[in-house]
Amino acid sequence: MFAGSASTPLTVMRFLRKCIHISAMAIQCSIQLDEVSNSNIFDSETDLKEPQAVIASPDWDVAEFDSNLVVIRPSSICLNLEDLKCFEVVDRQFHHYGITFENAIALQPSNPAYPPPQTGTTVLMGAPKSGWLEVAFLNPVHQFCCHVTSSQRMLLSAYDHQNKLLIRSSLSKANLAGSDSPIPPNASFKIEVPNISRITFYAFDGQLTLSDLSFSL
Repeated sequence: MFAGSASTPLTVMRFLRKCIHISAMAIQCSIQLDEVSNSNIFDSETDLKEPQAVIASPDWDVAEFDSNLVVIRPSSICLNLEDLKCFEVVDRQFHHYGITFENAIALQPSNPAYPPPQTGTTVLMGAPKSGWLEVAFLNPVHQFCCHVTSSQRMLLSAYDHQNKLLIRSSLSKANLAGSDSPIPPNASFKIEVPNISRITFYAFDGQLTLSDLSFSL
């Protein structure tokens, strides 16, 4: 094939290099195909991971125009209170995520006895009626979490859609920052029971704040 050519050795070397290069590409391609064929293993592993909670921001338009309401129903939701204005009355700003409030205002506490939440600076305070706040769900939930700071003993009660008491939990003593309370401020509360439709917080003639609110359907 290369007879009579002075450059035969050089041409042969170039041909062999090209063959080697093609073979290497074929091996690489084979490895990539094997990796693709085993991608179902990766999928099965990622399917086992729980989805992260959706961060729910307030929507004032939805609060005003319920006729166009589109309810978003992710499985786990954390409320973003940071977009609320200080002293803003909070009721239906998160209605599109299936949660409403009664007797609540947004606040960035200036009183050091009520420290800022673990995330952000904004909390919900029971007002204008002191020491009382209610949370209601459009669709029943099975888990609710929050942090509470209260100037008095606090009682949390959860009810179903028929107003039947499901579970009750309490903060046995005040937990203001700087006090001698054995309970730290921003105490963590987590209730887990099916069919929660309403939760009330009641601090006996005191004042309370809630922060880091989340719930799961």
